[in-house]
Amino acid sequence: MVSRTAARLTANTPAIATAHFRAEADPYDPATNPGGYVNLGTAESRLTWDLLAPRLTHALSSSDVHYGPLHGTDGLRTAIAALLAGTWRRPVDPDDLVVVSGATAALDIAATALCDPGEVIVVPAPYYSAFEVDLAGRSGARLVPAPMSDTLDPSVVDDVLTRLRRDGATVRAVAITSPSNPQGHVYGAPVLRELLRVARRHDVDVIADEIYTHSVFSPSPFVSVRDPMLGGADRAHVIWGFAKDFGLSGLKVGVLHTTDPQVRAAARALAYFAPTSTDTQALLRDLLADTAWVRGFLAESAARLAASHRATAGLLDSSGIRYQAPAAGFSFWIDLRDRLTRTDFAAEHELYERILDRARVNILPGGAFAAPEPGWFRLCHAVDAALVHEGITRLAAVLTPAGRHG
Repeated sequence: MVSRTAARLTANTPAIATAHFRAEADPYDPATNPGGYVNLGTAESRLTWDLLAPRLTHALSSSDVHYGPLHGTDGLRTAIAALLAGTWRRPVDPDDLVVVSGATAALDIAATALCDPGEVIVVPAPYYSAFEVDLAGRSGARLVPAPMSDTLDPSVVDDVLTRLRRDGATVRAVAITSPSNPQGHVYGAPVLRELLRVARRHDVDVIADEIYTHSVFSPSPFVSVRDPMLGGADRAHVIWGFAKDFGLSGLKVGVLHTTDPQVRAAARALAYFAPTSTDTQALLRDLLADTAWVRGFLAESAARLAASHRATAGLLDSSGIRYQAPAAGFSFWIDLRDRLTRTDFAAEHELYERILDRARVNILPGGAFAAPEPGWFRLCHAVDAALVHEGITRLAAVLTPAGRHG
């Protein structure tokens, strides 16, 4: 017999993880496995390995293989602080950074530091599908969606916070992804400034998952909640990591930035349970040390994402598949509402299973992202162009009118 917490975590394995491992266990290969799965469901960039491979070697010193500070070595935190300071347009104190084993761990730590079981985190929806586990799995917090009709609307967050307080709920935070996941929106300063104002008025913190900070390919510039022009970000806690911007998801290195001394102390204590190996930290410290290479790499990565975005948009257009045009990230939010046999989430799940089982393409249904209405799916494109072409070709075939009801 396991604990109730263990049973809850086991039952709530994120759909994104289950589908990923199913697809990766039997992957498509045009020569050796033409009937395998095409995985367009995992937000992972596989466009820059040729740039990274020559850089991912380093000489170890004895300090790189011994116990280090569990919240991150001084060298890596200093290097990350320098990188983020350039993006945030303000100095970043390395002591305000907590380095842990992935952004998932950083989100878990932020929620656990802020929330007792049963307390509420409001999340604009649709939202990243693993938030249910990352923010609520161990903390015991309760996520309440703030349904958006399109992009982030702080007035909707305001209305949800007002209703929850009227109903007697204890609300601790608002959590956002910025740039957004799954839609790929880049939020401007006015929207973020208003969101911070709403949070202050309701006396709640803001958890900002900014994992796609450097993966913007549109003319709209990225603005962090820590940007000084916004003001009032003292209760904003930012998550970043190497999984998306650097295409190093398997290294599992995430960062929590907070200037709140109590949250920082709690996060450092919780880092005991999710440390990053000192060897990995030394590798990334040395990678970031060459600032000219980092600038060039991030620029080239964004350019490759833009090219992949354009090619994927062309394939979707030619296949008659509608979508919201992203400005950042690795995915398209595609609109398959007209392909549902009924207008409910059960029909969406039936379509998802048909796509997965018949087309053998992994894309994730909107229900996994708490989408306000059924029929939206997330399709990831930051992989080899031939794989994207194969996946969309298969998808279009199974979505033909005859295939819809077959």
